[in-house]
Amino acid sequence: MELDAGAIAWVLISTALVLFMTPGLAFFYGGMVRAKNVLGMLMQNFFAMGILAVLWSIVGFSLAFGDWGNGGLIGNLDFFGMSGVDQNPVSLGDPEGDGGGLALGIPLILFCAYQMTFAIITPALITGATADRMKFKAYAIFISVWLILVYSPVAHWIFGGGWLAQRGALDFAGGAVVHINAGAAALALALLLGKRKNWPEQPMHPHSLPWTLIGTGILWFGWAGFNAGSALAADGVAAQALYNTFVAASAGMLGWLLVEKIKDGHATTLGAASGAVAGLVAITPCAGFVGGLSPMIIGAVTGAICFLAISLKYRFGYDDSLDVVGVHLVGGLLGSVLLGFFATTEVNAAGKDGLFFGGGSTLLIEQVIAAVVVLVFSFVVSIVIAKVIDVAFGGLRVTEEDEELGLDLSQHAETAYNS
Repeated sequence: MELDAGAIAWVLISTALVLFMTPGLAFFYGGMVRAKNVLGMLMQNFFAMGILAVLWSIVGFSLAFGDWGNGGLIGNLDFFGMSGVDQNPVSLGDPEGDGGGLALGIPLILFCAYQMTFAIITPALITGATADRMKFKAYAIFISVWLILVYSPVAHWIFGGGWLAQRGALDFAGGAVVHINAGAAALALALLLGKRKNWPEQPMHPHSLPWTLIGTGILWFGWAGFNAGSALAADGVAAQALYNTFVAASAGMLGWLLVEKIKDGHATTLGAASGAVAGLVAITPCAGFVGGLSPMIIGAVTGAICFLAISLKYRFGYDDSLDVVGVHLVGGLLGSVLLGFFATTEVNAAGKDGLFFGGGSTLLIEQVIAAVVVLVFSFVVSIVIAKVIDVAFGGLRVTEEDEELGLDLSQHAETAYNS
């Protein structure tokens, strides 16, 4: 396949858009923590852009996309140390033969860079569940190991033509690979770390909701590259994915605010931000496979249900500080499963028809299997990784004194605000 200038231009832009989402996430989460922890949150997200890009280039990309389409559990080391990752068009697996494969009109090095931005933001999502109490050293080790042992295998299973893809699961831009994966790990860490001091008895209000709204805007903007860029071409599917992404976020915001108003009597700015992100999460696996009013329905339903889901932490007693489980895990599960109802080949011939479009229950079953498998795998392996770090590297959690002082001073010897 020849290089396609239009596709190259769009994926270059999309790569930059998705990378910008990680600073956006830092603002989104940073506004929600207390002032004494804001630099700790920003540092965790920015550090992910450093360590994970290096590890992705050395080994992560190869484990995720080496031996593409093998239907197995993990890739090989063909691309280890960026070996063979060049400016030639993407040609993975057997694109010219009966075995299928992946042939794209963009350079392999660009494909690697685009996927790298996904590998960065996925572990960064976890930081919202561990806010205010996780040691920086433990976090740094955790996300590094997690990229190799959890993210790369899961990416191979679905994005890299592994066993879940071969079974027939669909995930356009990362409902399972990104959101269920990160959400399950977030739940595991929240359970292991335990509750923040004085939670939930003492209110822990966001220190800057304007920051959170700025972060939401950056995330919404960057999600265009996240979802529409996953078409990996400048075509009609990319255009559909872009539209779907926007309206699902809008509907997610409205769904959240409606239920919030009915239940609590107020429509809040934090609710608007959270609802928009919930809609974005849910449309991620569906973006290039649904059309019509489907993205609005998916967004609205997810916004409403995610609002209700955040109360689960109070019922079951796990301290998911910034609602990663309630928004990303629950939203990712809903989006992945709802795709089994709303997918249509009229939007994307490479997809499948869901239950509501004459496809029967086949796709729905595969979506449920993929969602459950990723959830369980990520949760279990994340617990194992965290327990080993806890024992071998001096613990996961800061001391009670350091938590009281705040992560900014205790972990980084800095303060965000000097008076």
